[in-house]
Amino acid sequence: MKKFIIAFLTTFTLMFSGSANAEYPSGPVQFLVPWPPGDFEDILTRMIAEEWKVETGMPASVVNRPGGGDGPFPGALEVLDAPADGSVIGSFVIGVPIIGPRIGIGIEQDSFEPIGVFVTYPFVLAASGDAPYSNLKELAAHAQNNDVILGHFGEGLIPTKATLAAAKKLGFEFADSSAYDMLDCNSLASGDADVINTTLALIEPCLSDIKILTNIGVERISKLPDVPTISEQSGINDLELWNGLFVKKGTPQDVKDKIAAISKKTMLGEKAQTLAKETGARIYWEGESESIARIASDTVKFDELNAILQ
Repeated sequence: MKKFIIAFLTTFTLMFSGSANAEYPSGPVQFLVPWPPGDFEDILTRMIAEEWKVETGMPASVVNRPGGGDGPFPGALEVLDAPADGSVIGSFVIGVPIIGPRIGIGIEQDSFEPIGVFVTYPFVLAASGDAPYSNLKELAAHAQNNDVILGHFGEGLIPTKATLAAAKKLGFEFADSSAYDMLDCNSLASGDADVINTTLALIEPCLSDIKILTNIGVERISKLPDVPTISEQSGINDLELWNGLFVKKGTPQDVKDKIAAISKKTMLGEKAQTLAKETGARIYWEGESESIARIASDTVKFDELNAILQ
């Protein structure tokens, strides 16, 4: 009788567990992107949402919540206010888990749990085609006697930090800097900024008319093999800007596993990998444990950049 009860309970537990797993998603899922449409995090998250509909038969939407000078943080707080059930999934850059807990806005060290990291941006420092400098050394020399204005996506974000730290290492400062929701060809053509921190995708239409001074990443961008990284040119560490999927702390593991499985399939699929070849972005999938380790390592690198800027 005892064996029968144990067997019955085991079968019941497995049946219940299978039922619980099958219930997610039981309704619409929202992917929140805290930036305007058009860049890599938006394009790739939309690919995941499309695959989501195919795999689950459930609606999935991508909502853009640009935060202006506050960067991704207003959008991250919206995810934090949502239930921990996988109904709202954040598509966040590195700054949310590393910078968010440091700025007193309600994001704690463990507020979010990573599902996986999927893209490293081909982030560059670009200038107009007639700028009297073509690399960081020449920019540093020019800035000794001339005002140079920097355009960026937020003071606290990684590419901005890296650019300011590199400038300090090379012995100069920008005369001014401003945060923008969008930095593209028009930003340089209008003269709003002399140099801009942006991704290659946003300036691709005018690439032949501008100068790429450096790229901010561990590796040189495949489409710009002759442009040295900011680390190569200045000696700062190679911290780079990446994006991944996050959910609120306490989200069930089976829910996270479901999100990860669909996202990994999407990132390693033909459509995403074709985008990587065409744009120079690195597109891949690093799962939960790899992402946790990466965040820990990048936190150390981030602190090194901050030490330079003090």
